[in-house]
Amino acid sequence: MTASKQQEAEAEHDPQVVVAAGDVSRSSRHDRGQWRDLTAYWILGLCNNYGYVVMLSAAHDIIKQFNPTDESAESSSGRNCHLVSTGAILLADVLPSLFVKMLMPFFPFWVNFRIALAVAFSAAGFLLVGFAEAEWMALLGVIITSASSGIGETTFLAYSSRYNKNVISTWSSGTGGAGVIGSLSYASLRSLEVSPRDTMLIMLIFPAIEAVAFWLLLRKPQVDILPVTTVESTEVLISDEKPLVGFKEKFFYIKHLFKYMLPLCLVYFFEYFINQGLFELVYFEDIFLDKDSQYRWLNVDYQIGVFISRSSVNVFQLDKIWLMSVFQCINVVYFLTEVIWWYTPSIWIVFTIVLWEGLLGGGAYVNTFYRMSKEISPERQQFAMAMVVQSDSYGIALAGFLAIPVHNAICGLAPAVRSVVW
Repeated sequence: MTASKQQEAEAEHDPQVVVAAGDVSRSSRHDRGQWRDLTAYWILGLCNNYGYVVMLSAAHDIIKQFNPTDESAESSSGRNCHLVSTGAILLADVLPSLFVKMLMPFFPFWVNFRIALAVAFSAAGFLLVGFAEAEWMALLGVIITSASSGIGETTFLAYSSRYNKNVISTWSSGTGGAGVIGSLSYASLRSLEVSPRDTMLIMLIFPAIEAVAFWLLLRKPQVDILPVTTVESTEVLISDEKPLVGFKEKFFYIKHLFKYMLPLCLVYFFEYFINQGLFELVYFEDIFLDKDSQYRWLNVDYQIGVFISRSSVNVFQLDKIWLMSVFQCINVVYFLTEVIWWYTPSIWIVFTIVLWEGLLGGGAYVNTFYRMSKEISPERQQFAMAMVVQSDSYGIALAGFLAIPVHNAICGLAPAVRSVVW
């Protein structure tokens, strides 16, 4: 058996093996099949995040469906808001995902088993929410969908270390597309008066598409493909870093990832505090959208911003992620004062600021992982990606816990009057 054939045989059993050939003939410039990997990762990003987005878009309706007594509470408070915040749905939608993300980096990387589990959980989540006859069933569906998203995100990002680094940009764009397509499809179907059950059944097509993209469209990692690197990343590669082995070695490596994790965590904390604690309290009377529709279309607007920024990394990169967290904090101040005093004269101003909020959130996500694909050696990228992807969930979980008491405190305030309306 020749040396090259022996290497290929070994790679079939261990796709993590990476052989640096003297002449890398299959660079991205000459790899004609690379479109399959890039396309597959876009679709995988879309399908993995689709259910998560739909559950957040449906949060207002889920609460309203199983809490009909809120209607009297709304009128008595004078602020026309549910006393049960959509932050409760956010916690059900993020805590299971966070728990999964915390555990996954330390488990064996059985990629096919993980993805099969993610697809099955995603389908089960839609079915449980669609056929729910009690609030606990709907929440269980949200929880299972969240677990599916967590399994998929940690696995796909870790798996991306075996492909060209541009799959990070297509994955991020796909997750942004999930935001737009998920929130828009839900809002549109509900506007067409499609029942919640039928809406969830229609969305079962996405777990099926995810399975096709992973097992049929995405190519299996090849032994002779090396990640195409820039000058900066090549400098990292020649440092001869060894793969992380064992719990102790992985645990002590985490401190090197804080520079990626902390800014991303802050951006998502501010972002989801706005979305799940304050969005529902933004209300303009006597306009072309009723209260429920305003909440849905604000989510669509936000997701459009996320999609644009997550698709832009090949055009524009920003290394200072902390700057986005500062801007997102300013957005929190605006929305917090707006829902208390109602001083914004037009909903179109709110739509513009929400779009900006989405641009910041999506930009922080994609630039963080794009930086990692350049700055961290391939031998350690799998673990690093799986760890850093947790940081947005930490921020989201903290936002959910804070959103509930803040939301309810604002609901108890005297009703505001919008004195200037355009």
